[in-house]
Amino acid sequence: MKNITLCFALLLSLVFLSFKKEKSGVTLQEVVVKAPFKMPAIKIPDFSKCEQFSIVDFGAVKGDKEKTSKAIEQAIDKANKAGGGTVVIPEGEWLTKKIHFKSNVNLHVNKGAVLLFSEDPKDYLPAVRSTWEGYECYNYSPLIYAYQCKNIAITGEGELKAKMDVWEKWFARPKAHMESLKRLYYLASYKKPVEERQMVNDTANLRPHFIQFNRCQNVLMDGVKITNSPFWTIHLFLSKDVVIRNLQVYAHGHNNDGVDPEMSQNVLIENCVFDQGDDAIAIKSGCGIDAWNLHTPSKNIVMRNCTVKNGHQLVAIGSELSGGIENVFIDNCTVVDGAKLNHLLFIKTNERRGGFVNNIHMTNITAGKIDAGILGVETDVLYQWRDLVPTIERRLTPIKNVYLENITATNVKFISRILAQKEFPVENIFFKNVTASTISEKKSIHENVVNFVDKN
Repeated sequence: MKNITLCFALLLSLVFLSFKKEKSGVTLQEVVVKAPFKMPAIKIPDFSKCEQFSIVDFGAVKGDKEKTSKAIEQAIDKANKAGGGTVVIPEGEWLTKKIHFKSNVNLHVNKGAVLLFSEDPKDYLPAVRSTWEGYECYNYSPLIYAYQCKNIAITGEGELKAKMDVWEKWFARPKAHMESLKRLYYLASYKKPVEERQMVNDTANLRPHFIQFNRCQNVLMDGVKITNSPFWTIHLFLSKDVVIRNLQVYAHGHNNDGVDPEMSQNVLIENCVFDQGDDAIAIKSGCGIDAWNLHTPSKNIVMRNCTVKNGHQLVAIGSELSGGIENVFIDNCTVVDGAKLNHLLFIKTNERRGGFVNNIHMTNITAGKIDAGILGVETDVLYQWRDLVPTIERRLTPIKNVYLENITATNVKFISRILAQKEFPVENIFFKNVTASTISEKKSIHENVVNFVDKN
């Protein structure tokens, strides 16, 4: 009888423990995405069975940056230690410093809530392992930063907003800033460890990203509004299995791309609205020797059902593409009439990049007036780097297999402009039903292109 009682007690304990684990654990959902290439199912976290942790219960006070920052940090730690949890930002405006994620955490911003990020650079120290335009370095922490995390999310109907008082003063590129860029270029090119590439000083002024997922896996962003950004708005660096959906992104400062997948794989961007001062989506894969050694291309990236109100390009590929970019599908997107836009698709590289571009698909796109044209490909884009530093190692970029179908615009200068090197032509460009109402210059402007097929 005693043994039976002990067994029954043990069974009850196991049932209880099983229930507790199910209640607090994060599960994974698979998102199946159709694409013109083999696209793996994307695994994203589901926090529906996880405990919620309001930052108010940890001492957050509206308008008190110190208390709110500490409360968010403690709530994230509690959710992580629980095996999974949702950190809730209630209605109202909450001033905060940087936010650093841990695994198995969902940051949920309630409707009517605003997480307002301080403009004081000191609030983003100590420096963290980050990047600047394709080069790894130690820089100011992104406003929201996740490093080597799994199963993380940012959800809700609230707003993430950056105060810009200081960052907008850093938009200029004075001589001291350019000298810091030169230093980073040489440190990276001559294989100095990332730990030696310390870029926080009085002169570099390398602005931080708003949100960076650095070496993360199973990431979800759903529903939030993002306003302003010091630098790139959402940066996916060496991350895998990411879904970004239902966002409203507005950032009109310098280098304010919407989403930058860099050396990242299995990414879905859908049902978002972008209003940017730079590219809506910019797909990248690092610069130079770092990226060449990592052998991690940006791959399996789908953007669909999105609206662009402003941006330099609907989708840019490069110019940081040393790790290679392949399997990209842009489908069923709209650029609103009156938007400020240079191209729908712009592939850009230069003699220092190497890498490759392969298997790019754009279909079912509607746009109004475009300042340049529908497709642009340029292989000599160096921006401020042209006269700043010399080419240390020359590697050209093979670009091939680009497919555009069912694309319309109103006024353009050209349908396609492809400017490649004679020694390395662009190959296999296929158009089907790609049209514009008015072409002000020339339909096709091509230098060094092999096998361009137009079936309009």
